Amino acid sequence: MGFIIYDYIVFALLIIFIFVFLYSNRKRLKKEGGAFLYKTKWGMKLIEKIGGKYKKTLYFLSYISITLGYFLMVACFYLVGKIVWLYAFHPQIVKIIKVPPIMPLIPYIDKLVPGLPPFYTTYFILILAVIAITHEFAHGIFMKRYDIKIKSTGFGFFPFFFPVLPLAFVEQDEESMVKQSKFKQMAVLSAGTFANLLTAIFFFIVILIFFSLVFTPTGVVFDDYSYSMLQITGISMVNGISLTNPNYEDISNSLDEEGINEVKVGDTTYFLTKEFLSKQANNIENIYLYDNAPALKSNLDETILEINGIKIDSVNKLGEELLKYAPGQEITITTLNGEEIKDYKIVLEDNPASPGRPWLGIGFVNNGNGGLINKIFSILSSFKKPHVYYEPALDGLCWFIYYLLWWLILICVSVALINMLPVGGLDGGRFLYLTILSLTGREKIAKRTYNYLTYFFLFLIVFLMFFWVWNFFR
Repeated sequence: MGFIIYDYIVFALLIIFIFVFLYSNRKRLKKEGGAFLYKTKWGMKLIEKIGGKYKKTLYFLSYISITLGYFLMVACFYLVGKIVWLYAFHPQIVKIIKVPPIMPLIPYIDKLVPGLPPFYTTYFILILAVIAITHEFAHGIFMKRYDIKIKSTGFGFFPFFFPVLPLAFVEQDEESMVKQSKFKQMAVLSAGTFANLLTAIFFFIVILIFFSLVFTPTGVVFDDYSYSMLQITGISMVNGISLTNPNYEDISNSLDEEGINEVKVGDTTYFLTKEFLSKQANNIENIYLYDNAPALKSNLDETILEINGIKIDSVNKLGEELLKYAPGQEITITTLNGEEIKDYKIVLEDNPASPGRPWLGIGFVNNGNGGLINKIFSILSSFKKPHVYYEPALDGLCWFIYYLLWWLILICVSVALINMLPVGGLDGGRFLYLTILSLTGREKIAKRTYNYLTYFFLFLIVFLMFFWVWNFFR
């Protein structure tokens, strides 16, 4: 909570600074195309130096940039189609992801979407600056390479977000741009997204090095207990209440809302929670029940630090250490829950699947394949050992930097994808227009395709918003 207060202060100071700066330079602030533009010549010398000095390298990179532009455009079609499919046919996802599909990335969006890491206003400011500057400078460098006149650089502000959402720009001379070949224009258009991807790769390397230097594996995080699948009709008792030929609803009504419930199947005891049952709502004949395992009976916490004083820093280490003991032996497991360290005395039992081997009864199921958020975490955290708890050298600062880098990589890739959408107002729209014009040689077909796709994607936005409202509020 303390950092959030500092974050608010930084945001307030930024707004004050922008207001004062723009007011003192108000003569340079002009309204064009629905936005306020502050035009300068900042960065022109650097753009001219790079664009004029490394012409052969930039020519070679133009082919890579254009090729990546096509790949990103195809990826956009796939992702948009995937999102439409999810919102149309998977209403349960809409209820989990509460924000609308066209929700802009705003500070503290992690409070609205469960599973996301913190996204502070400070992150928003720093990331916006990095992405906007690299994106627009790349456009400018390729403009200089292909002798396209640059009129100005500067910052833009949309009226509805003024002055919260500043955007950088490099203003080209449109007449000079259209005189160039289609290849040169496409190289300039795709340069911004190319720079976004290079920025993402660079910071992925940075986060990998940073994480390896300041984070140390110190425990194992388990996220479930051992369970078995049985027939629903085989359940004879729940919390001491007898049931005859029960169904899903009968079992649900017999469970306490909180805590662990005892379930009998014949003479065997199992356990079940209301939350675990709710995840099985689609099951009709079978049900998963927690085994009567040592970990569950002891209410073992989620992060294991030590076993009998031996540090556990990986899942393999956990398995190796448990195999040193036999069923019936008591071990001391040290765990971490938040900031609380606690010891558990647990007697290992005989493993039902492998008699003679010790059994603790914990599970590892959250492997990153259970949804979009988990997949994002899995990709951006691929350098981390799965199910391992890492201790930072400096708790608050290290996590702050780590999540800043995490968000920077994610947003760089997202901006690259969105910018290559083949719609008007984005680089992808004009990129597609030039592609169609090159293939057909007919400007009328190119313009018609450009307009149709723009309207098509606008229709998809309306379509998504309709299904969001329909599924969220019904």
